[in-house]
Amino acid sequence: MKLNSMLTCLLYVVCQGAVTFADDGEPFEPPEYTIHRANSPIRIDGKLDEPVWEAAPEIRDFHFTWYKEGRKEPTVARMLWDDEYLYVAHVCEDAWITARCEEHDGPVAKDDCFEVMVAPNVDKPNVYFNIEWNVLGAWVDNHRPNGPKEPKAPKWDAEGVRIAGRYVGTLNDDSDTDKLWIAEVAIPFDNFSEVANHTPPEPGDQWNLNLNRHGGDTNLQYSQWSRADTDVPSFHTPHRFGRVTFSGEPPKQ
Repeated sequence: MKLNSMLTCLLYVVCQGAVTFADDGEPFEPPEYTIHRANSPIRIDGKLDEPVWEAAPEIRDFHFTWYKEGRKEPTVARMLWDDEYLYVAHVCEDAWITARCEEHDGPVAKDDCFEVMVAPNVDKPNVYFNIEWNVLGAWVDNHRPNGPKEPKAPKWDAEGVRIAGRYVGTLNDDSDTDKLWIAEVAIPFDNFSEVANHTPPEPGDQWNLNLNRHGGDTNLQYSQWSRADTDVPSFHTPHRFGRVTFSGEPPKQ
């Protein structure tokens, strides 16, 4: 699976965004990321062995926003796009991997899971979608058309989502120590066509977006790319999402 390559051969990108302030007065700088265009086919198999994945910039510095105790397990994520899909890939170090849910809209949040939240129109930052998955390929999807304090949209299901996962260790057995789990995900842009200005995006388009990780039976940790500002764990903070820009260029290899 070229694990060394997946963890070390990517370029690290951290860009500074506009400074805002949380309720406690602490400065907050939304992270930024450039999503490069995939210039070759991506096979959704959980291997991440295409050269374009190895060249894609990585997101490595996840915030443990509500940390209490236990090892802060690292995550490496990256994204790409083409005319049809937004691609998300991640490698999650995990000493005790939990994954039991296998059905759509099941209790994925009880497993070790990963989530992308997207607000595909920066002029409507409170209109956002979230898709969350585990290593078995089960996923939950929701749409919030009126912000986090209002009910989610009824009967909204993301269509055409493709997920492949792999892991090094044993699932649901805390008597031993696991190493990591990986997922490779393709999300059709058509799912966001009623909100986004362009689907697929045009080069230069920007979205608000966040990446989150949590769950599992042992050493429950909440981590995220752009840190929230709530006292208790809540990823539904669209005013704290990061900003991504779609580039028409492939990543430098």
